[in-house]
Order: sequence, then C-alpha cells, then structure tokens
Amino acid sequence: MKTQTTKSAPSVRPTVLFFDVNESLLDLENLKKSVAMALGDREDLVPLWFTTMLQYSLVSTTSRQYGDFGIIGAATLRMVAANHDVQLTESEAKEALKPMRSLPPHPEVKEALQKLRNAGYKLVSLTNSSNQGVQAQFKNAGLTDYFDEMLSIEDVGKYKPDRDVYDWAARKMGAQPNECMMVAAHGWDIAGAIWAGWRGAFIARPGQQLYPLAPLPEINEPDLLKIAEKLIDLKSSGAKGDIPNGIN
Repeated sequence: MKTQTTKSAPSVRPTVLFFDVNESLLDLENLKKSVAMALGDREDLVPLWFTTMLQYSLVSTTSRQYGDFGIIGAATLRMVAANHDVQLTESEAKEALKPMRSLPPHPEVKEALQKLRNAGYKLVSLTNSSNQGVQAQFKNAGLTDYFDEMLSIEDVGKYKPDRDVYDWAARKMGAQPNECMMVAAHGWDIAGAIWAGWRGAFIARPGQQLYPLAPLPEINEPDLLKIAEKLIDLKSSGAKGDIPNGIN
C-alpha cells in the first residue's frame, strides 16, 4: 500500500454531499468535559476512550454483533475507567454520555450548510449514531432543516468505515460511488469513503489527522465554511461521465 502525496484539485461537483456528525458538525467539548469528569478528571483519557469506542464498534461490525453506539460508548468508558483504577458504574457511564445528544454545532457550520443548500447541493448526514440519537442531536443543534436526508448506520447494522456502509448509503440516495463526497473531520472516515470509491473533503479540526496510508481527499481545509466555498466554486457536471473517476 502506497501513500498518496498529491491530489489534483476537483473540477466537477459531486451529486450528494454526505456529512459525518460528531466532531465534524457538532462540537464535542461538553461531552469531553463530562467524560473527563467521569474518569476522575482525567482529560488525557478522553481520546483513549474515543478510540476504544471506535475500536469496539468495529469489533461488533466484524463479529456481526450490532449494538447501539451509545451502549458501546458506555461500555468502553467503563473499560477505560477500570484500566485506570476509576470506579464507574453502568448508570454513571450512561450519565456521563448524556451531553452527546445536546452538542452545539461548530461556529461556522450553519452558515456553511446554508451556503451549500443555496448553491443547490443535496445534503445528507451519515453517522455512527442511532436514528433516534441523530434526530435528537440535530433537533437540539438546530440542524434538521439543512438536510435532505439523515442516514444512520443503524439501518445497515455496520459501523463506518466498513465499506458496506458507504455502498448502502450511495444506493439509498440513488447515486454512484464517484458521485458521492464524504465530508468529515476523521481520517478513518475519509479513508473508508475514498476506498469505497467516493470523493472526500477533510475538515482538519484541531487534533484530527488524515491517515497517511490512504489516498488524499480532494479538499483539505480547517473548517466547513472554507470547504463550502471550494465546493460552491465547482461547476455542475453535464453528464455522469463528467464526474471524476479513479479517485480511489
């Protein structure tokens, strides 16, 4: 597997923009504070908990044992706590994750989404959160009306970045893989989407990095507004064949 070091600038609009939700659109700061408190005020353990949660969501996927993301999050929070001599009950772990459903959007998100809608883009969320979870998140964050569709991996029973998730989401929206673009702040999500034949736009939020062994996305900017500006500048394709191929 070779590291891709260059990526030509995009020239044609994707048909559907798919957005990751947690960290990409929503600010996790309140959740991080709550989790840190549950772990004995250990802020340094929060990234470990998040990666452990992702790890076990993929364990569930590869074992064909789907479980709600929130349940996996609470279980892995208890695992991290136990490994660092912090006593944490199941109910306490669930309580620590309650801020997940009331996270605010990052400051530029609403303006960026509105600009993309005004430019005629179809906006779809694609999240590892449950259907009920993302509906609550978007309602509390005031994002519901910006999206044409809200998709959850709950309906396919596998977690991103499993390729089946991206294939399913593309079919759900009636689009070919190379007509889809994943917009996310997670290197693993961008990598999974590109390897599934999608296009990618990386939101380089603080603490987030692209996976060096995956192909580079077409767009890499520090916030969603800058990504929106680049997407708006793209020309519309006259035919499906005009959409770039071979991006993966």
